[in-house]
Amino acid sequence: MKVILASDHGGVNLRKEVMEVLTELNVEFEDTGCDCEGSVDYSDYAIPAAERVASGEFDKGIFICGTGIGMSISANKVKGIRAALVHDLFTAKVTREHNDSNVLCMGERVIGPGLAREIAKTWVQTEFEGGRHARRVNKVTEYEQQ
Repeated sequence: MKVILASDHGGVNLRKEVMEVLTELNVEFEDTGCDCEGSVDYSDYAIPAAERVASGEFDKGIFICGTGIGMSISANKVKGIRAALVHDLFTAKVTREHNDSNVLCMGERVIGPGLAREIAKTWVQTEFEGGRHARRVNKVTEYEQQ
């Protein structure tokens, strides 16, 4: 599995926590930043990273901003992306099992580092169940391709 990481200025610290988790899990990843303290636009990081997931270069992406909302909205504009904004363990698990999300979005100003680490771990390790859920995901994909 290959994961791409991205954040704006509001998600730098949480992104570093996620990097540690991925390293502990022996998951290959690429960090695309940002590493700045000044304000930047979340879309400048989310969209290029989401395009790399949609192209198949990466299996999954983890994007972080202050709330996770901007990253989620931006990523979901890219065809083929199913970005989920997650702030608890239950939805981290279910968004993989039922929705086959390929991008996880979190907000550094919403959750702490301990929870973010557990969310990332749960999300990365949870498989898509398929079955009736695949039918539903396929309907979204078909609509997207119109």
